[in-house]
Amino acid sequence: MTGSSLHDDPALLVHAYLDGELDPVNALAVEQRLATDPVLAAEYERVQALQHLIRERLPRETPSPALVARITAAVAPRRPRWQPSWQPSMRALAASILVTAFVASGSTWLALAPQPADTVESAVVAAHIRALMAPQATDVASSDRHTVKPWFNGRIPQSPRVVDLAKDDFPLVGGRLDVVGRTPVPTLVYRHAKHVISLTAVPVDGSANSSPAGRRVEGYNILHWTDAGVAYWAISDMAAADLDKFARLFRTTAPDQ
Repeated sequence: MTGSSLHDDPALLVHAYLDGELDPVNALAVEQRLATDPVLAAEYERVQALQHLIRERLPRETPSPALVARITAAVAPRRPRWQPSWQPSMRALAASILVTAFVASGSTWLALAPQPADTVESAVVAAHIRALMAPQATDVASSDRHTVKPWFNGRIPQSPRVVDLAKDDFPLVGGRLDVVGRTPVPTLVYRHAKHVISLTAVPVDGSANSSPAGRRVEGYNILHWTDAGVAYWAISDMAAADLDKFARLFRTTAPDQ
């Protein structure tokens, strides 16, 4: 794979980089670009999480002898008596290729299938944890909603709803791009005392409004609700009661224009 063809589609850079297909020069170029391009960095995190999900939920299985025999019989032509003795090895190779293609097609189906709610939740949790491990939890760091909201313009189709909750002890910290499924989505970052709150907004056109529903996942409290065609996912390690208060304030506070 050449460098020029990679740069024609930035998404290929991420896949080639994660698959170890780049030479050292191109790999370094990708790392430098990931540090300055939040959209590409979000794609990197999405693909990395997807690869982990595939390895976890679709482990590679050794095909049964019966399946190998059936594939071998299907792809191998009848050979004359004089045919070289290495032909069976070629048959086995062809069967191996078909089995690999079969397994790969299963992985592709998993990657392209519609994302269920639990997958969205997993993506939100993973993004929050990655943000906490990063030097900072935001791509744009600002307590000014008039700085954070415009930052998303041109990066996603529609900027998120941003409200100022500093007077209620939930100051805005900034925002970042996360990826859910195959879609870049906005995440607002708030803080309460020493606790970080990630609020991810996922477009869900046509869905009815719903009240916040909470649960606890991997030590984090999560609230999920839908409002005006947007599914909101709030996650933090703060107490459930405090997260409930944050969600209520966010839902009822009108953003100043």
